[in-house]
Amino acid sequence: MKKIVAVIPARYKSSRFEGKPLALILDKPMIKHVYEGVKKSEMLSGVIIATEDKRIYDVCKGFGANVVMTKDTHQTGTDRIIEAVSDIDADIILNIQGDEPLVNSEIISALIKPFNESVDISYTSVKTPIYSYEEFMDPNNVKVVVDKNNFGIYFSRSSIPHDREYAGNLKDFKGIFGYKHLGFYGYTKEFLLEFGKMKQSYLEKKEMLEQLRAIENGYRIKVETVVLSTIPVDVPDDIKKVENFILKSYND
Repeated sequence: MKKIVAVIPARYKSSRFEGKPLALILDKPMIKHVYEGVKKSEMLSGVIIATEDKRIYDVCKGFGANVVMTKDTHQTGTDRIIEAVSDIDADIILNIQGDEPLVNSEIISALIKPFNESVDISYTSVKTPIYSYEEFMDPNNVKVVVDKNNFGIYFSRSSIPHDREYAGNLKDFKGIFGYKHLGFYGYTKEFLLEFGKMKQSYLEKKEMLEQLRAIENGYRIKVETVVLSTIPVDVPDDIKKVENFILKSYND
């Protein structure tokens, strides 16, 4: 049986929202929402929070999390994860962003599923259908196109695929505009360590999307579909969106 460990990178020094992991969502630190959402999965051997900041470390220790201190020089969450797992015994590593307070077991299961179906899988992620024109056109939402076997062909902040039939009146389209990529990843530990050695690639720099580095180096990313989207917290205004979603879920 595979040993699967989820790692939550949590950085204090965010340019758009400093101290974001400690921001309160319904009186609970966001990082605790993320941790509790991940812990609900029964498929995991362990959950680790990786941070560069003592304030985050102390809060996470306070609610009983397994938390490790990492260097403060990492450029990406993936680099932080690599440091956190380099010496642990694990087959599969999940990357669960610390600003995703609505992470759920469906997402965790979708990340793990391909590894149980094929020994050839080294990298996984998730997507969800886009039914809104505004969401499809928003460059803050990363879109993904896949092949018939759900391997990622390309990820972009642009509205892909381009629909020539509705090019002039896309707002009138009814149905699925495309697929939104959700920023959760699964890797074999072997691939993750190899990925960390690769140089930033051309398309990765253009789109500022790390997963394109793998595609440009000839690796395939299996992208499973999930029903529910999430609301990542990028700026302070996103807190209210998450709170409204949670309160509506309680009342439904």
